[in-house]
This record gives sequence, structure tokens and C-alpha cells, in this order.
Amino acid sequence: VAFLRERTTGTLERLLASTLRRWEIVIGYVLGFGIFTMIQSTIIVTYAIYVLGMVMEGALGYVLLITLLLALTALTLGILLSSFANNELQMMQFIPIIVIPQVFFSGLFNLETISGWLSWIGPFTPLYYAAEALRNVMVRGYGWGDIYLDLLALVGFSLLFMVLTIFALLQYRNI
Repeated sequence: VAFLRERTTGTLERLLASTLRRWEIVIGYVLGFGIFTMIQSTIIVTYAIYVLGMVMEGALGYVLLITLLLALTALTLGILLSSFANNELQMMQFIPIIVIPQVFFSGLFNLETISGWLSWIGPFTPLYYAAEALRNVMVRGYGWGDIYLDLLALVGFSLLFMVLTIFALLQYRNI
């Protein structure tokens, strides 16, 4: 929403008129908001494990890493979506279209009960890989060798969303 506000108030247009390149602007937003997502993720993981007493078989560091990469992916997806929204209400309307289906296809629910023609969607969503990695670490106690492909998928989604955002900014000003 903050990226959307910057765009609708003209701040992004002024940034695009400067000598900054689109990729520098996108990276700046990701780094700036990334600090807050790191803090939030750390608080959530710490609270869930130590206060709520969630059972965890694996290492806390892996859970933190997975959560941080998922937060980064969500952040980059949010920035991408906000580059297409015209107002905050429209941004909120993306949630049921983009985010909620990921929950159903992430594997948190038994995917065997989903119709065959829909079951292929899961691996095309970031939450699928985050849920699998968290399940492997927290429930099964697995380590790096079992989760690195899921983590690479999350990094790949983040990079894809950043690249798509850079191209989406072409519609505002060609640098």
C-alpha cells in the first residue's frame, strides 16, 4: 500500500524522473521494507515457538530463514501488485484473487482431495514451497539438504516479482 501511495501521490514519478534507474528504485523499496519484514518475521517466529509453545523438531535458524524468505517473497509480490492497482481498495481486492488461493494450494490442506485439474496449481505458488520447507524443519526435523530447493524457489519467486515490477514501472516513465 505504501508503494501504491507513493505512486498515486506523485513521489514515484519524481523518483523516476531522477537519475535513478527502475531497478534501483525497486531494490530500494525491497531493502527499506525488508528491514521491517525481517523484524516482524523474527518476532512472529520467536513468539510462536517460545510463547505459544509450538513443537519444533528442527533448528530455529532454518525456521527463521524460511520465514524471512517467505516475507521477502510476500513483500516483492505486494510491490508488484501495487504497481497495477489504481487505489487502495483495488489493492485490497487482489488479496482474495492472489493470496487466498495460495493457502489452499500450499499443501496446508490435503491436496489429494482437490480435483485433479486444479492440483497442478500448488507448485506455481510461493506458499507451497514455504509450507513444505516449514513442515520439513518443524515437524520432521530435516536440515539444509532437505530444504534448500524450497528456499531457492522462494528466492526465485522474489527475483521474478522484482523483475516483473521493474517492467511494470515502464508504464509510468521510460528511463
